[in-house]
Amino acid sequence: MSMVLNTRRAVATERHQMHDRRAPFASRPRTRILLVVLVVSLVVLGGTSMAVGSVGVTLPEVIGVILAHLRGGPSATGAVDQIVWDVRAPRTILATVAGGGLAIAGAVIQAIVRNPLGDPSLIGVTPGASLGAVAVIVMGGGALGGLPLTMAAFIGALVTFGVVFLLGRSSGRIPPTRLILAGVAIGYLVSSMTYFLQTIATPNQVQRVLFWSLGSVGGADWGVLPIPVVIVVLGTAWLLVNAVALNAVVGGDDLAASLGIDVPRLQMTLLVVVAAMTGSLVAVAGGIAFVGLVVPHIARLLVGADHRRMLPVTAVLGAIFLLLADLAARTVRAPAELPIGVITAAVGAPFFLWLLTSGRTTRAVRAPLTGAPALRKALR
Repeated sequence: MSMVLNTRRAVATERHQMHDRRAPFASRPRTRILLVVLVVSLVVLGGTSMAVGSVGVTLPEVIGVILAHLRGGPSATGAVDQIVWDVRAPRTILATVAGGGLAIAGAVIQAIVRNPLGDPSLIGVTPGASLGAVAVIVMGGGALGGLPLTMAAFIGALVTFGVVFLLGRSSGRIPPTRLILAGVAIGYLVSSMTYFLQTIATPNQVQRVLFWSLGSVGGADWGVLPIPVVIVVLGTAWLLVNAVALNAVVGGDDLAASLGIDVPRLQMTLLVVVAAMTGSLVAVAGGIAFVGLVVPHIARLLVGADHRRMLPVTAVLGAIFLLLADLAARTVRAPAELPIGVITAAVGAPFFLWLLTSGRTTRAVRAPLTGAPALRKALR
């Protein structure tokens, strides 16, 4: 038995090293340099996001408004202050948090199910949130006990995830294939209810449903930000702390168990954290596709498959990706605004097809991410 485990560990270590050698920023110093560049780019892009719109605002004015509010009061220019602080700042923050949170959620789900096609919709969160939101849009909040749309979507996401989780368990464990099948089946079942509600909706309600289903951060305000921001920040911090254990889970249940990791408990906690993050984001931003599917693969190509490096890069890349998509959504047909999901799908689908045809996604996700010696040292 020990000989078998040692062989598996040696193979896992070799595969991990071979994969990371292909990544241009796999070393720790290069990863840090990449993160600095990405964070600086994110800050510049965030300022640009608050400056661009139907009413042009200069970057110095944006900086002045933000600094004035951070000091405790509005800036001297009332109109610019309202545009930047009340409209564009919440939108930029939500796009940043949603992009980073959805990207990390996708990375974790791909690791749990060991499948390159894993994303937040696979565990039922997105279909469940859609059902809750569409029920409020079509039947009104009174039909659901007076729940607002965002709360109905959040509850729908968690309830659907709970059903998928219960059906995906087997003998105390969560086999990846069983979880995928449960998620797909429940997702289609919940989606059929959503489609039925759309058939009895008015034309105006159908338009609202379509816009919500494709996602948008245009409705962001300071009142809706605290819950998703807190959940995403805390969830991301917990995932970063447990990145080494996540590596072990992807390496295989036997490898993880040999390192003293309670695999069923870790899988359950990972799924709950990801479901809470995704549910809180989908509830306020709608069903934004392809962020959690594509961005983790880009991060693996840059820094390798080790989650200690990959997760932080994934978060920043996701934030940048969604900010760019939001800028495109409100400028392509200005002054009209496109749903942000149209942009993410138009950009993400061709890129993901290229990844699939090149075989990079399959190698990255299926290869065990780290070997036992490195894991033992990191777990001490």
